[in-house]
Parts: sequence; C-alpha cells; structure tokens
Amino acid sequence: MKTWQKVGIGVSAVVVLGGIVGYSVNKANKGVVTVQTAKVAPAETLISQVTASGEIKPTTYTNVTAQGFGRITSIVVKEGDHVKKGDVLLTQDNIQANADVQAQAASANSAESGVAASEASYKAAQADLLQQQANLEKAKLDYDRGQNLYKDGLIPKQDFDQRKTGYDAQVAAVDSSRARVLQIKATLDQMRAQLSQSRAMLVHSQDILHKTTYTSPINGIVSYLPERVGDYVVPGIQNSNGSFLMTLSDMSIVTAEVKVDETDIVSVKRGQDADVTIDAVPGKIFKGKVTDIGSQAVLRTSGLATTQSNTSNQEAKDFKVVVTIGDPPENLRPGLSTTAKIKTAEKKNVLAIPIQALAVRTRKDIEEAKKNATGSGVTLAAPPPTAPGDPKKDEIQGVFVVNGKKALFRPVETGITGVTDIEITKGLQQGDEIVIGSYKALRTLKPEASVKVDNSAPKKTDEQPN
Repeated sequence: MKTWQKVGIGVSAVVVLGGIVGYSVNKANKGVVTVQTAKVAPAETLISQVTASGEIKPTTYTNVTAQGFGRITSIVVKEGDHVKKGDVLLTQDNIQANADVQAQAASANSAESGVAASEASYKAAQADLLQQQANLEKAKLDYDRGQNLYKDGLIPKQDFDQRKTGYDAQVAAVDSSRARVLQIKATLDQMRAQLSQSRAMLVHSQDILHKTTYTSPINGIVSYLPERVGDYVVPGIQNSNGSFLMTLSDMSIVTAEVKVDETDIVSVKRGQDADVTIDAVPGKIFKGKVTDIGSQAVLRTSGLATTQSNTSNQEAKDFKVVVTIGDPPENLRPGLSTTAKIKTAEKKNVLAIPIQALAVRTRKDIEEAKKNATGSGVTLAAPPPTAPGDPKKDEIQGVFVVNGKKALFRPVETGITGVTDIEITKGLQQGDEIVIGSYKALRTLKPEASVKVDNSAPKKTDEQPN
C-alpha cells in the first residue's frame, strides 16, 4: 500500500473518531442548562423600603384673596420675599372707604353731643322735680294748718280756699315735672341708641378701610404672586370665589407629600423613618418621618378621589402619604419635586436570597417533573402541598436548589423584601446552593432539569470604534 493511501486512511479514521466523540459530547450535554449559583447565607441587615415620589409642601400656608372691590394701588412684596405676621403686603384703592370713615366719625361725634345735651337736660329735669316735690311738701303743710285754723274759726274761708288751691296746683306741678323727667330720659335713651349705631357704623367703615391694606397673617415666604398693580379685584360672593392675590407659605415645618402605590400602602405606618431627596438639592439626603397617611385612594391619571368617580375602573390608584422633613434647608420652595424612601421594616441576621432567584412554576409542571424523575435515583425536593383548582393555573413560588447536577424546585415562604434581597422564612437552610441566574435560564428552567454551574465572571466585550 502506498504511503499516500496510508495517510488518507489515517486522516479518515481521525475524522470519524472526532465525529463520534463530538456526537457523544453533544448527546451528553443535550438539555443541560448553564446556570449561576450562590449559597444561602444570613443577611446582617435587611431593610424593606417603599419608594414614592411627590412634591414639597408646607404644613401651614394661606391663600390671600380679595376682601373688597377696587384696584390694587401698590404691591409691597415680591415672590420669594420672607414676611412676618402683620407685615404689609399690598394696598387697594381706599378713597371711598376713607370718606365713609370720616362721615361716620362725624355722625358719631354729633351723636355724642346729642347724648351729652340730653344728659344735661335729664339732670335739670330731675333737679326741677326735686324742687317741685319740696314745694308740694310746703303747700301740703300750709293746707293742713289752714284746715285746723278754719275749723277753729281763726281764719276766713277765703284764706283756706287759697291754701287749698295752692296745694292742688303744686300737686299738678309735681306730676308735670315727673312726666318731663320721663320724656327727657326717653330722649336720652334714643340719643344713646343713635350713638351706639353711629359707633357700630364707624367700626364697619373702619373695617372696610382696614381691609384695603392687606397684611400677612403668618410668618413665611411669598410663594406665589399672580397680581399686578392696577388690577381690579372683587371679593367672593356666595359660591363664587374672590380674586386670588397671593399665597404665603410657612416653611419652618416642611413636608414631602408623596403618592404611594396601592400595593405598598398596607406596609406604611405613621412614625416610620424615611430618607427624602429633593431634585433641587442634589447629593443630599434629608431625614423625615411619616406623619399622615391618606385614607382615600386617588386615581393616578386624574388625581381625583375614587369617591368622586361615578364609574368603576381598573385604573392604577395611589394613596397620599405625608413625610415631615427634619431640619429642612432655608431655600426650599413649595412644589419642588421630591422622592421619599420609607423604611417599612428592618430585620437582622435573617436568611436572604437575591430577589431574581425567586421563580414561579405551576403545580402541573412540578408534578410532571416528579413523575419523570421517579426511579432515577435523584433525591427530590419536598413536594408542594396539594391545592384545589386547575393544576395548570395553580402557581407555586420557590427557588431552584442545585443537588448534584440537577436543579430541584423547592417551594419557599418569604418575609420582607429589601432593595436586592428577600427574606426566606421557610423552605431553605443556610448553605443551600440555589440558582440565581441567568435571567433567561431562570425563566425557562424546568424542575429536575440537568444543570451545569458556571460562576465565572462574564467576559467583557470590546467596544466598537466609532
């Protein structure tokens, strides 16, 4: 046999042998899934958080609205100014109000003079009544004495008749003086009532004049000022709101009003700590506490409470949560965007696994895997409890535990959820090796599937030049 024939036969044998080996390796690796794994270990601290966004709002604020008709003559402040309680904010046209005050003041002065005159007349009438009563007493004594003298025949009848006439006249004079006292007293009461009315009208006019000068009812800042000098403003009438002039906000106590998703609101409680970040103050975290939780859900798109909607829908809903910020900076303004991370739970030294390691499989998939693995000599994980219903729809939460070269699906019970890890309360033990990746493998991995562990770091691909 020639040399070249021998070489050809050798090469052919090598190719055939390589094909057989390749086929055998491919056959052995068929159905084997490459996964990444990790050991179950206790976490030093596991913190569950609820993250929600919203805006900065002051605890105390007031909207200043028009108190009377007229034009704005001056605006003393501008947006962002700090004001104290009682500081002048703006003034309104007050010519008519000032004239009304002067007229009412003159009327009140006139009424006071009338009261003074009536009081003097009343005192004079009382003095005249006392004098007439004294004269009546004297006339009565003369009349009584004349009766005795007339009986004894010591005075003529004419003298007696004069004394009687004088007594009767004095009785009438006393009655007249008493009536005059009552009349003047009634006049005095009337004048006093007029004075009270004039003073009340003066107070009313002064109040209207006072309302043309607007002062701050609180300490704070001017957070919104839409009006300009010369604008005509009107007060609110019945169900119509008056002209809006400005908003004053007390920024000494600042809150972050955020909206928490309905799925997270059950874990939020008053008094829980929160870390607040403000977009306008980057790189700084402010500490706060939950001080108020809304009891009514609001629709996410419209912001209306669910009770204000007449139709039932499946739209996402939120709940308002107020976080009071401790030691807020002085340059905060209402309406700034903010994010609050509310710490809802904290546990130490608990078993935890990466959240992505959790998987959900149907009871049917698990039962089929159990049947296929029977008699194979593989130790199975504890089967999940039988539950009523359709096995295709009955989903069970668990993790894949690596046992030899198999991935066994093990049902677990979970506790609090952290940022990247989740607590395991039942189903795993410290040291168990579980599948944590890749995402594609976890999504498609079947119970009792053959796996190959590859925990090497993924290779970095070179960036392509532009």
